[in-house]
Amino acid sequence: MFTIGDFARLGRVSVRMLRHYDSIGLLRAASVDPHTGYRFYRADQLRRLNRVIALKELGLTLEQVRTIVDDAVDVAELRGMLRLRRSQLAEQLAADTARLRAVEARLRMIESEGRMTTQDVVLKEIAPVRLAELTAVAPSYQAEDIGPVIQPLYPELFGRLSAAGVTPTGPAIAWYEPANSDGDEVVVHAGVIVDAEVSTGADVAVRDLPELRSAATIIHHGAMDDVEPSMQALARWIEENGYRTDGFAREVYLEYCQDTPEKGITELQLAVYRD
Repeated sequence: MFTIGDFARLGRVSVRMLRHYDSIGLLRAASVDPHTGYRFYRADQLRRLNRVIALKELGLTLEQVRTIVDDAVDVAELRGMLRLRRSQLAEQLAADTARLRAVEARLRMIESEGRMTTQDVVLKEIAPVRLAELTAVAPSYQAEDIGPVIQPLYPELFGRLSAAGVTPTGPAIAWYEPANSDGDEVVVHAGVIVDAEVSTGADVAVRDLPELRSAATIIHHGAMDDVEPSMQALARWIEENGYRTDGFAREVYLEYCQDTPEKGITELQLAVYRD
């Protein structure tokens, strides 16, 4: 028989851990001195302790470990538990790998610029929304070509919705698509979120904008005529983190200031993917 201290050293665990295992019935002491309360263990109990340690290192809970070492689960159940744990570890590894890429990208950015950027890019999922919108065609996606086209659309859009008794339920959103496959022209969509049940009779289109499963996003402060540095920061982050873009960026006008555009706050959302 071994004292709890000697058994702990043999099993390479702490005395406190053995006491905890005893208290929850995972590994009971072979005997307890009724006068001193000292616990004693047999050599053959090392086999159970080693199984407990091995299963615990897989990340299984102590309750799961107890059912396994007590032979309270069959082979199919054990296989299912281990497959679930494998899936959890794979998800954790993928998340940690993405964080590692982000840290390395931020380090490269600091080393190249010599400072910490104040613009943070966030990767997230964008839910689908219903928009009421008006459209027009711009000669290109450049800010100087988009501005004159989109600016008149929003007053007209809000005027038509008001006349139809439709109240927006969310921010204005602009999104873009190629006008054709031959040139640089872009279809400009000036929309605003409306209730999912709305099917407006106003002279505007109602469109369901699909979700973006993975979007790189950045907050731009100021007028959209000055959006280029924010777009460059977003593009640099996408490249540094090993993503590719899918289409044009959406613009979500969190604070839309037509009279004082320099006070505007806009979230740029760009769908991204990895090969």
